[in-house]
Amino acid sequence: MNSELSGNLVIIKDKKGIKLHEKSHYGNLTEEGLQITLIEALYLAEKGKLKIQNKGKAVSIDEMFEMVRREDLFTKYLVFSDLRNRGYIVKTGFKYGSDFRLYERGKSPGDGHSDYLVKVVSENHDIPATDFSSYVRIAHGVNKKLLFAVVDEENDITYYDVEWTRP
Repeated sequence: MNSELSGNLVIIKDKKGIKLHEKSHYGNLTEEGLQITLIEALYLAEKGKLKIQNKGKAVSIDEMFEMVRREDLFTKYLVFSDLRNRGYIVKTGFKYGSDFRLYERGKSPGDGHSDYLVKVVSENHDIPATDFSSYVRIAHGVNKKLLFAVVDEENDITYYDVEWTRP
């Protein structure tokens, strides 16, 4: 499947993009075609399912990794890739102030709402208590569970399920 790099998005213009969206819930369908994020594009390219071009020139997986690093998306890519490999549907979570929305295995965006909000942090990153409280409060307010995905220096990921509890 061929695609074209367009800023921070990759656009798949052929009908295979529609099938990819319908079957695996990648990206967003627009008049231009299927728009996917750099993270989704890199994941699909790594799996051998997508060839990316920029102005007619092939973009290598190494070049895609460099773009993801340059945009400070590498830790998010690691979490996205891990969750996708585990069989989850992963969508952007910008609307909720998180990095991703996560659908349980077997569920999809057309079947209802996401179950989790995922916040990605590096192991050595400090989170102010007010920010942490805000993440928990937003997740609780939209009836979702909150997962903190902590990526360590070896790129291993530990997930923490954070819940609001009333004493």
